[in-house]
Amino acid sequence: MPKPFNRLTAIAAPIMRGNIDTDVIIRIERLVGNSIRGTLGKWAFGVLRYLPDGSENPEFILNREPYRQAEILVTGPNFGCGSSREGAVWSLQEMGIRAIIGSGFGDIFFANCFQNGILPIVVDREIVDGLAAEIEITQGAGRIGIDLEGQTITSPTGKRHSFEIDPRRREGLLRGLDEVALTLQRDDEIRAFQTSDRGTRPWIHFAGKSA
Repeated sequence: MPKPFNRLTAIAAPIMRGNIDTDVIIRIERLVGNSIRGTLGKWAFGVLRYLPDGSENPEFILNREPYRQAEILVTGPNFGCGSSREGAVWSLQEMGIRAIIGSGFGDIFFANCFQNGILPIVVDREIVDGLAAEIEITQGAGRIGIDLEGQTITSPTGKRHSFEIDPRRREGLLRGLDEVALTLQRDDEIRAFQTSDRGTRPWIHFAGKSA
């Protein structure tokens, strides 16, 4: 089950290039063969994080202090676009990322974040740019605060921004439940509906069954 998410105050790293796709987040070859859950964090952003000889790229932000400890990403538009590989979210989660703030995300990546306990927050581009600027001014020392219950972001200088989130997805993160677990919370309602429906539409429940 995902780890419950309520409030988080953490180092944030701005990665502002637009259209970073899931293949940049993690290469497909890292998800085959011997690659398994729990080993993917070191390969997140591999194409940006490592030089051709395998050494760290000193220019990449997550290879520099204090950004190595970042739990929040502030991202450019359309982050997580491209193929629908859930491994992209797994790799970010395993490197310690718990929230991503951007002006837009790839649709499937966005949904996969909720399923794995990462909070993706959509706000206006101006807010994203402002957060990135504040982080850069403080050289990463200024932390961002996120309150999921109150649906607010607090910038390093104390500016507060509200954000919208689907109530069901918000509940899942607050309680540490994925979609299956959320559905099972309503098991009594589902069973009651099925019992009632068998009485009013019995032919539906026997369709396809042999006599």
